[in-house]
This record gives sequence, C-alpha cells and structure tokens, in this order.
Amino acid sequence: MKFDIITLFPEAFSYLEESIIKRAKAKDLIKINIHNLRDWSTDKHHTVDDKPFGGNPGMLIKLEVVYNALKALGVYPNKDPKTKVIMTSAKGTPWNQTIAQTYKSDIERVVILCGHYEGFDHRIVENLIDEEISIGNYVLSGGELPSMIILDSIVRLLPGVLGSEDSLSDESIEGNPEYPQYTRPATFTTQEGEDWVVPDVLLSGNHAEIEKWKLDN
Repeated sequence: MKFDIITLFPEAFSYLEESIIKRAKAKDLIKINIHNLRDWSTDKHHTVDDKPFGGNPGMLIKLEVVYNALKALGVYPNKDPKTKVIMTSAKGTPWNQTIAQTYKSDIERVVILCGHYEGFDHRIVENLIDEEISIGNYVLSGGELPSMIILDSIVRLLPGVLGSEDSLSDESIEGNPEYPQYTRPATFTTQEGEDWVVPDVLLSGNHAEIEKWKLDN
C-alpha cells in the first residue's frame, strides 16, 4: 500500500521511521512519501494560506496550492478508484477500527491532507477530496498527529506486517475490550512490603478456566 502525506511540517514524521511501520517499509509492504505543501505554492514567499472572505478570524489553506499538489500527485482529475484522498478535520467522520478495515481491504493508495490554521478553502472539500476524517472530539494544532494515527491503524492490519495474525484477532476493538495481561514475576514485592500478584487461574495450566477468566475480565 502507498501513502502520500501532504503537510506544512515534513520534519514531524520521524515516528514513521520506528517500530512496526519501519519494519513494514523494510519489507516493501508499504511506501510512504511525505510532501511539503509549500512546494506547490506559486509565489516567491511560498504562501499557502490567506484570509477568509467575510471577515472571519484566522487563515485558510488556499485552494490553488492543494489543487496543484493533487494534480502533481496524479490524483486529480482522473483518480484511480482504489485511491482515497482524505483531509484531517475536527468536523470529519470519526475514525475507527471498522473504517480502518475497509481501507485495508479496498484501497491501494491513501493521500492525506494535514489540516492547519482555521482549515481549508471549502472548495477543496467540495471538489478535491473523498472524505474528511477526525480522530476525536477535540482540537489539535495540526493534522500531522491524526495522519500518523490513521496510517498506523491501517498499516498494522496489512498482511505480513505483524509477526502473527493472531495478534490482530486478539486485539481490543470496538465492543470487545481486552482482558488484563501479566508477565513474570508472578509475585512482585514492593519496597513498602506489598505483594502484587498474578491471578492464580493464569498460573493453573487449566486452559478452559483461563479462557473463562479472559471472557469474564
């Protein structure tokens, strides 16, 4: 799967060189391109924003710059049906595991516009993107963190990315909370003399009782 992230802060994406995403890139399971939106500005100052009509406060990302970017990336006007162009937005569709699953199944390329300032010229929403996506009911300084969350949640679902497919089936998702888990030592004694112990059933070797305990917790 291919990801293109369009941002004003390319240096913010060092996280994508770590952990599971780094391994997925090394295996050629994914390709990630980070693009600086200013590269598609046409003036000498590389301006990407302007004041909104109507006298509202703040600045909007300009239509022309995003249009130029999506044209250059080949996703407008003749976008492949297996490509999805999304914009991070506080008022967008809430991102969840179910949506991530559909991207993993049906999409081969994801282009993400990272929001900033007071948002985008609305003609971008009307004409250039497929969907606005929110990662929660709160306001962030920019769309870089949301874009990485969206990418991470898709990448870990791709075949071959995780070491074991069982890791996916056993994970906590909507309506299926994960049970508590423990590792050695079975008894940890604090400096204050308290013993913090693992539930006896997990040490019993009785698999039926262990599975019942997982369901109950």
